[in-house]
Amino acid sequence: MPNIAYITFLPYSRLMILYRPVGMIELLQIYKRGLRAFPPRLPEQPIFYPVLNLDYARQIARDWNTKSNSFAGYVTEFEISDEYGLQFEPHIVGGRKHVELWIPASCLNEFNHHLINVIKVVDAYFGKEFQGFIPNNYGLKGKNAVSQFLTLSNMRNCTPVDFNNEIRVNHIAVYINFPFWLKCDFTNENIDNLERDKTLQAVNKVWSEILHYVPLISY
Repeated sequence: MPNIAYITFLPYSRLMILYRPVGMIELLQIYKRGLRAFPPRLPEQPIFYPVLNLDYARQIARDWNTKSNSFAGYVTEFEISDEYGLQFEPHIVGGRKHVELWIPASCLNEFNHHLINVIKVVDAYFGKEFQGFIPNNYGLKGKNAVSQFLTLSNMRNCTPVDFNNEIRVNHIAVYINFPFWLKCDFTNENIDNLERDKTLQAVNKVWSEILHYVPLISY
């Protein structure tokens, strides 16, 4: 499970709120770093560029990330101090809301050390081809995101102990797929909205008991 350390800043510190749209693989790497760091850039990626506008981040996640690779776009939100962030030059790359902060890849490690608290997922979008994170252990083994939810819903009703253990063991799958479950309609899978909401609430309850320091997304 992720090991998260919180940093306390003085009340008068001014914060810069930034956003970064990421795919499922990058979110997985962030989660494995305790939601406290972005992964290193690839050799062909000289710039790390979070954006300053939530709508712009949503646009990238929705219109770009859902069209390739894992077919998922997650919008992450995080904070740095103004004092540190203002040393980097903002760039307008399209319309007035398309503002990015350009951080050289060589500075990303230092940048990560200036993150305040955790990186949070605040929105997410999914293409039709989305399969989710597929674990290789226990009851969710080898199942896509839809089948995982069906399994958890059945466990909640029939074997609550297994339900709790499944969330504990496969916490990565739960974290990555939970935003999809929140947006998904399972009526074609014979799960009505009431049953869906009960299962989501039960997942969130167990999560808050075992991983209360890791925020699940809420819309």
